[in-house]
Amino acid sequence: MSRFWKIALIVVAVVVLAIVAVRLLHKPGGAGKPGDAGGKDNAPPVPVTVVPVVKENVPVYLTALGTVQALNTITVNPQVGGQLMSLDFTEGQPVKKGQLLAQIDPRTYQAAYDQAVSKRSQDQALLATAHSNYQRSQSPQYKQYVAQADLVTQRNTVTQYQAAVAADDAAISSAKTQLDYTQIRSPIDGLAGIRGVDPGNVVTTASTIVTLTQLHPINVMFTLPEQNLDLVRKAQMEAPLQVTALDRVDAHPVATGGVLKVVDNQIDTTTGTFRLKSEFPNEKNELWPGQFVNVRLQVRVDDGALVIPAEAVQRGPDGDYVYQVQGDNTVKMQPVVVAGEVGDSHVMIGSGLNVGEQVVTEGQFRLKPGSKVTPLKPGEVPPAPSTAELQKAKQQGKGGSRRGR
Repeated sequence: MSRFWKIALIVVAVVVLAIVAVRLLHKPGGAGKPGDAGGKDNAPPVPVTVVPVVKENVPVYLTALGTVQALNTITVNPQVGGQLMSLDFTEGQPVKKGQLLAQIDPRTYQAAYDQAVSKRSQDQALLATAHSNYQRSQSPQYKQYVAQADLVTQRNTVTQYQAAVAADDAAISSAKTQLDYTQIRSPIDGLAGIRGVDPGNVVTTASTIVTLTQLHPINVMFTLPEQNLDLVRKAQMEAPLQVTALDRVDAHPVATGGVLKVVDNQIDTTTGTFRLKSEFPNEKNELWPGQFVNVRLQVRVDDGALVIPAEAVQRGPDGDYVYQVQGDNTVKMQPVVVAGEVGDSHVMIGSGLNVGEQVVTEGQFRLKPGSKVTPLKPGEVPPAPSTAELQKAKQQGKGGSRRGR
C-alpha cells in the first residue's frame, strides 16, 4: 500500500472518531443534572420482591450416596443329598421361619433311622440278660457257687452292653438328624428369590435351593469423608442420629425413620472415607436390597439460625452477596457467607445479615447499588400508575423529544 493511501486512511479514521465523540457529548438525556427529567435521581423506583431475614431452628445434614442391604441374606443349601421331591414355596413371596421349603427323598434316611432303632433294641435285650445274670450271681443262694472271676466278667459284660446302648442312642440321634434334613425349612422370616433347582433333580450339599433376604428391618450402607468422622461420632454419643433415604432423581424422601447403627472402625486409606450402617423399619418395603439412594444424616440442630430464600443469594467475583433494602428504599450489595442449605428453597446465612433485614428475592437483574425500589411482598404485584404519573411521564417524554431535535 502506498504512503498516500495510508495517510488517507488515518485521516478518515480520525474524522470518524471525532464525529462519534461529538454525538456522545451531545446525546439527548445523557448526563442530565440532578433536577433534569433525564437524571437518575428522577428515575422511577424498581418494583422488587423482598423478604425479611428470619430466625429458625435449622437441622444440619450430611449427605451421601448409599446402598440398600438386606439385614440377613441366606443361601439355602441341602445338608443331605438325594432326589428333590418337591418345592413348597412360591418365588418372590414371603416365607416364615420354620416353613417347609423343599422335600428330599427320605427313604434311605428313614431306613438308616429304623436300623439304628432296631440295633438299640437288640443291645437293650442283651443288656437286660447280662444285668439279670449279674444280679443272680450276687444273690446269697448262688454267690457261693460263682467264682470271683466269673462275677467280674458278668459285671464287665453289663457295662459293655450299657455302652452299646448309649452308642445306639447316639446313632439314632444322628440318623434322626439326617432324616430331618430331608425337609428343608426356612431359617428366617424373609422373601424368597428365584429357585435354583427343579423338582426331580438330584441335589447335593453344594446345590442352591433358593436365596432368602430379610427386609424387615433393612440396612442402608453409605460412606462419608474422613473429615466428618469426629462430627458424627460426637453427635452419636449425644443421641441416636436420624437418617432419611432420598430418591436419586429428585431428592424426594423414599423412607424415613432410619437410625444410624454402626460407624466403621477404620478409614479407607484409598478413598479417605469411612463406612456407616443405618437401619430402617421398611414396613412398606420402600427399600429393596441393592437399591441406590441418597442418604441424609442429621447431625445436629442449629438454634436461631438466620434463614433467607436461596434465590436472594447472587454470585459475584468476590463471592456471594444479596441486595439489601435500606431505610430510604434504596439497595446495596451486601456480602454474605452461606453456611448451608435449608430444605430445597432456603439457605442458612453464617454472616453478613441480621434478623429482620430485608433482602431482594425477585427483580435483581434491574438493580445496581443505590437503585430506588418499591418493596413488594411475595406474590404482590405493583399498583397500576395513576393518571398524574402517566401525565408526568408523557410530559417528560415530550421534553426529551424537544431536546433531541
